[in-house]
Amino acid sequence: MIALSAPLSYAAFLECSRCKKEYGFSQIQTYATCCNRPLLVRYEYMPGFFREDLHFRETNMWRYFEMLPVSDRKHIITLGEGMTPMLILENLGGKNGFADLLMKDESQNPTGSFKARGLSMAVSKAKEMGIKSCIVPTAGNAGGALAAYCAKGNLDAVVVMPRHTPDVFKQECKLYGAELILVDGLINDCARKVAEINQNGQYFDISTLKEPYRLEGKKTMGYEIAEQLKWQLPDVILYPAGGGTGLIAIWKAFREMMMMGWIDGPLPRMIAVQTDACDPLVRAYNHGENWQQGFVPKPSIANGLAVPFPFGMDLMLQVLEDSGGMAISVSEKEIIDAVKEIAKSEGLIISPEGAATWAALQQLKKRNLVDPFEKILLLNTGSGYKYLQNLEI
Repeated sequence: MIALSAPLSYAAFLECSRCKKEYGFSQIQTYATCCNRPLLVRYEYMPGFFREDLHFRETNMWRYFEMLPVSDRKHIITLGEGMTPMLILENLGGKNGFADLLMKDESQNPTGSFKARGLSMAVSKAKEMGIKSCIVPTAGNAGGALAAYCAKGNLDAVVVMPRHTPDVFKQECKLYGAELILVDGLINDCARKVAEINQNGQYFDISTLKEPYRLEGKKTMGYEIAEQLKWQLPDVILYPAGGGTGLIAIWKAFREMMMMGWIDGPLPRMIAVQTDACDPLVRAYNHGENWQQGFVPKPSIANGLAVPFPFGMDLMLQVLEDSGGMAISVSEKEIIDAVKEIAKSEGLIISPEGAATWAALQQLKKRNLVDPFEKILLLNTGSGYKYLQNLEI
């Protein structure tokens, strides 16, 4: 159902995530050049937007329009993203001693992953700003999402992807009409290629946190978690963190809802999950500034976790500190085993990234770092069907 009246966005300005310098919202912006850090959208909260209003809204992420950065609804490019299901994992939880185990299943978004949220937002804002062409480095899912939303919005798309990425990710980009460029290496190598291609600035670079809008799309996961749980948040959230946009975004949503009076504290402990093959956040969490010593990143079955040098590292660490959470890594074998266990227990073929959260939860339980009677939420970020080529079955 469409809203009874057209809401207005409360987006007011952009802010450097480190020094808080303000950047204009009406101009095309990328990241905060003052500190070489991500820009964050800030909102001027106004009376008149209540959580009860959501009963009359469309059942997609644009139901939270006032707290999103597109100024005019006519520029929205949507494929129906958002309002993904909250599943009760009663079989998996029951067998393993968890009293209240849930999963937010982002595989049911367009293009099969949570990337649809961020790319719907970024491409919509690009169109509103008069941009004609976009480019992105990707481990897989973001490329397909960019290609799809650019196709819908009549924008040109260039996707730069590691050569070892499963074929289905490459095929979908081509089907959507994007130009696909393959690179030997990981996503950081793709980012270097993007910089080379875009030296003259002809494309809008939608790299992770190198522009401020993808994060705003992904934060709608946080709004949905609160709404679907009747405004009572989980005790613990496990999130598979590569570039970290989703982790940062969910926490941003929680803080915004607290400021609007939609939820009360305490907020969940945020647990960031990575793979042993590529675990920069875990290293930084445990070793501080010395985290790069001996770090040799490798490809992962969980493509989205193979992000060796995340631009949002500081923001991720801040979320972990503010929430009383932590970062943990799991092995590639544990991830594959978790994919299989969830499929057999719950009838769900989820992404390796999402399965990593289940592997991590089992570790946390053994180490007495979670209480099995807490309300625990796992985030599955995408469909496992895209990864079948690389799974050992």
